[in-house]
This record gives sequence, C-alpha cells and structure tokens, in this order.
Amino acid sequence: MLHQVWAAVLYLYGLLFNSMNQCPEHGQLTTLEVGEKESPEPHLGLWYFIAGAAPTKEELATFDSVDNIVFNMATGSAPRQLQLGAAIRTKNGICVPRKWTYHLTEGKGSTDLRTEGRPDMKTDLFSSSCPGGIMLKETGQGYQRFLLYNRSPHPPEKCVVEFQSLTSCLDFKAFLVTPRHQEACPMSSK
Repeated sequence: MLHQVWAAVLYLYGLLFNSMNQCPEHGQLTTLEVGEKESPEPHLGLWYFIAGAAPTKEELATFDSVDNIVFNMATGSAPRQLQLGAAIRTKNGICVPRKWTYHLTEGKGSTDLRTEGRPDMKTDLFSSSCPGGIMLKETGQGYQRFLLYNRSPHPPEKCVVEFQSLTSCLDFKAFLVTPRHQEACPMSSK
C-alpha cells in the first residue's frame, strides 16, 4: 500500500513539475515563397543582430569580436532566392562587409533556408513576441544557435529577456547580447 501511495505522489509531482517547466511556444513564420502567392516582403530590408543563444559558448564564438551587425535582406536574381548583405562592426571599430545567398526550400509551410556554398547549413525562421523582431535557428556541422534580430538597433529590454528565457528553456546555456556601443557600419552598395 505504501508503495502505491509513494508512486502516486511521485506521479503527481512529475505532472506538476512538467506543467511548470513548459517552454513557451514559438510559432514558425509563414512560408517564404518568391513569385507565388506568399512573398518574403515582410522580411526584406534592414535587420539588426541583437542576441544569440547556443548550447555551448563555442557555437557563439564567431560573434565574440562583434559590436554590432546590420543586415539587409533583398530578393535574389533568381526565383526562390534571397540576398543577405551584412555590415559588421567589430569591437575594435573595423567594418567588415559580408554577403550570402539563401535558397528557399520547396514545400508549403516550409521556412527552411539553405545557404549557397554551405550545404551543411540550415536556417529556420521563427516569429518573435518582440515587435519588429524575428528569430533564426541556424544548424550546421557541429553547431546550432538561435539568433534574435530586430528592425530597431535597440529594441525594448523585455525582448532580450524573453529571448533568453525561451532559449534557456530549450537548453541553450550560452547567451550573448551584442554591445551595440558603436555606430553601425554603412551597408555596402556592391
């Protein structure tokens, strides 16, 4: 009898503990399809990199020297293609321009982007509860990370707190916020 009571108490504790530790949901964005009924229009334009989270610090190491990054998303020269340009301001003040080409995957409901020249890299888009925000999950060979972007270089602090809470709940223990102390670099016109 005591064994059954103990099992019931442990079962109820487990239910209570699991209900209190549920991660908040983050719904995927609508499909990004160029030239069809839906378009990437809401996702084009300037975005500022705000924060990142990963299971380990090593997966975020590429951002250690960064003060701020501004991105410009544009449609590509071919259907189902997006061009991403970046102006990276390092902590020592140097501006580093970068460019990537994303290919939108086939399929209704997919938000999966593939980076040209990086067959191991996959990017998924998620909504953010922060106004003007978006989250990306990048997965590649040996790393995965969530990245928070916003239309404003200085979104409300609650946006960063909510992002950290969500990613922590998903067991991403390493976290960084870009300092954004310096002026953003101008976007390259090339």
